[in-house]
Amino acid sequence: MEYLTVSALTKYLKRKFDADPYLEKVFLTGEISNFRLRPNHQYFSIKDDKAKISAVMFKNAFRKLNFQPEEGMKVMVVGRLSIYETTGNYQIYIDQMQPDGIGALYQAYEQLKKKLEAEGLFQLPKKTLPRFPKRIAVLTSPSGAVIRDIMTTAKRRYPIAQIVLFPTVVQGEKAADDVVKNLQGVKEQGNFDTVIIGRGGGSIEDLWPFNEERVARAIVACDIPVISSVGHETDTTIADLVADVRAATPTAAAELAVPVLSEEILRIEEKQARLQQAYIRQIQRKQERFQRVQNSYIFRQPERLYEAQSIKLDQLNQRMNQSLQRLVYEKEKNYTQIDYRFKQAAPHTRVKEAKQEVEYLKERLKNRAQQIMTIKQQAFEQTVQALDLLSPLKIMGRGYSYTTKDTKVVKSVQELAKEDHLNIHYKDGRVQTKVIEIEEDEDGRGNI
Repeated sequence: MEYLTVSALTKYLKRKFDADPYLEKVFLTGEISNFRLRPNHQYFSIKDDKAKISAVMFKNAFRKLNFQPEEGMKVMVVGRLSIYETTGNYQIYIDQMQPDGIGALYQAYEQLKKKLEAEGLFQLPKKTLPRFPKRIAVLTSPSGAVIRDIMTTAKRRYPIAQIVLFPTVVQGEKAADDVVKNLQGVKEQGNFDTVIIGRGGGSIEDLWPFNEERVARAIVACDIPVISSVGHETDTTIADLVADVRAATPTAAAELAVPVLSEEILRIEEKQARLQQAYIRQIQRKQERFQRVQNSYIFRQPERLYEAQSIKLDQLNQRMNQSLQRLVYEKEKNYTQIDYRFKQAAPHTRVKEAKQEVEYLKERLKNRAQQIMTIKQQAFEQTVQALDLLSPLKIMGRGYSYTTKDTKVVKSVQELAKEDHLNIHYKDGRVQTKVIEIEEDEDGRGNI
């Protein structure tokens, strides 16, 4: 028997899969599993309660999706079945995919709406529409009823405004790019006051270009206030949510963009009349005030204008004279005191006083020195007498003596022994002697 290699068997099975017309286009439904968004091709699984199949969706096919696949989403896919030779696994190569149970466009609309809302694009401050626009840019189809309604309404309400049409594709695959391009053109020109984006009603497919993310971001990036009038009143697109103002119809958009000229002229005339009346009242008040001033006593008796100032001037002069007199008196008093102090501080007077003070101090010093000498002499004599009373020689003069042994004073017979040589000291000399016998008293003292 001939044995096959694994590669040969896998190639045979792959050829069978590729040649089978029933596997060339398979319609499959299930839940997405193991999905993780990758930069190029997408690899995930489609499963139900009992089975699972690997799925591959190439970049070109995935780019055409209008919604973002998510884990656990139930989808309907169209693709072909084949075998991946390296692992031997069979898998489905998906060409088309849409949510099961809900439209793909509606799913994409909700996902984009949720994304932009999370970024805060719907909550950004809205730009205020100018009250009296000069130029209005309209992005819509040149052949539709939208531009006719806008031009008719604007001409009827505010004919002095200039309506500039930017022919725009509003349906189909090229519509979103055309809207973005024209918004950039309006922004680059920079001489428009308002932008109106409009188209008639239709299905969600017809209105889909205004649900594209790039259109929404272009509207947000526009520096000019944008009015969105897409679809009917019941239709709400992403463009309506990010625009500065939403209008239910193109006619409503034109009414929001421009005021009624006749009404504005009427307001101007009313304000003009009010201004004239206010001016007349102001003139009357000024004339009345002028009459009151003209009849004032100031003009009839102008000298009264200076009476109070004249009295005040006299009072100030009087106060000034009193202040000057008081100042002169204070200065004279200070001069007298300074002159007396100067005379007292003259050099010959100070020298005389200093000599007298020196003589007085000399006499005090002499007396004090004599007193100190007397006190010191008396203290010296008292000290000599005290020392004389305490002198050992004076005590020895009364018959006392002391004995030494080897230059040490003997205080007790217990310090002596027979044959010791002693020195007995008297007031007028000393005697050398020798111990012959020692006799001790009963109380411990002894005699030699």
